[in-house]
Amino acid sequence: MELSRTFRRVLAAATLAFIFNSMNAAAQEYPNKPIRLVVPAAAGGGTDVLGRMVADGITKHLGQPVIVDFRAGASGMIGADAVLAAPADGYTLLMTYASMLTINHAIYKKISYDPVKDFVPVAYFVDVPNALIVHPSVKANNVAELIALIKSQPGKFNYASSGTATSTHLAMERFAQMAGLQLTHVPYKGGGPAMIDLMGGVVQLYFNNLVEVLPQVKAGRVRMLALATPKRSAVVPNVPTVAESGLPGYESTLWYGIVAAAGTPSVVIGKINEAVHLTQQNPDVKARLVTMGADTAYFTPAEFGALIKREVELWGRVVRDAGITPN
Repeated sequence: MELSRTFRRVLAAATLAFIFNSMNAAAQEYPNKPIRLVVPAAAGGGTDVLGRMVADGITKHLGQPVIVDFRAGASGMIGADAVLAAPADGYTLLMTYASMLTINHAIYKKISYDPVKDFVPVAYFVDVPNALIVHPSVKANNVAELIALIKSQPGKFNYASSGTATSTHLAMERFAQMAGLQLTHVPYKGGGPAMIDLMGGVVQLYFNNLVEVLPQVKAGRVRMLALATPKRSAVVPNVPTVAESGLPGYESTLWYGIVAAAGTPSVVIGKINEAVHLTQQNPDVKARLVTMGADTAYFTPAEFGALIKREVELWGRVVRDAGITPN
């Protein structure tokens, strides 16, 4: 009996060792087949463009085709579920964006994933700065003057967003909370209608991404006061940040990156991270990103993970303090 029990223990240990060694060998050989990159958005938008850039870069540097799989809907949750339903082996990746991981969890009561526990950070790709813009009639040339103006006329100023609980909404909500401002929120069904009403003077303030803002700034239809990034952007180096021009500690960045299902081997994560970093350094990629108003930044997987955790806590607090709920 004792011999039989000992044999079973030895057999179990040997089996586990075999499985571990097989998994480790597979990770070392990664990739040996096509990779699927799930993009949780419709084809044709900014997430699509960035996703294809990442896919092309990984293909070039790892030698296997990367197939872009569009899974739009439910604020990115459909795409997230598709990745979590696949094996955690690095052959199914998620092209994610900031709000999908850091805001959804605070907004939606019924959400099928935990952004920190269910995913592992793989590679940070780019950030697209949000810009604080105002209608030309607003008598303020910088953030400090804007805050003073709004405080002198409480309740008079309206701000646009691309929808309730979107990143543009929370960016202004945090601005108002930190500065102690009374502002009226006017949500729109998308950034386009919001921008039209800002240019028409229906609303006075708006946080919007630099890609959509720059053409209107150059045409004189809106005025840009500051960027919501922690440091100045290489795209518009003369524009100060909100933090340096009146509201220390403020930031709200729209970033894009890659995550995978929890349990993906670290060797695999390291290979993808390196491939994305090499893609960031490509001169043609850099030039294309500048035209989009985007900045590249390199993060290790651990640094990317720390960013996600920090923003999950930050936006969760903003949502709770403001009592924001989805429409």
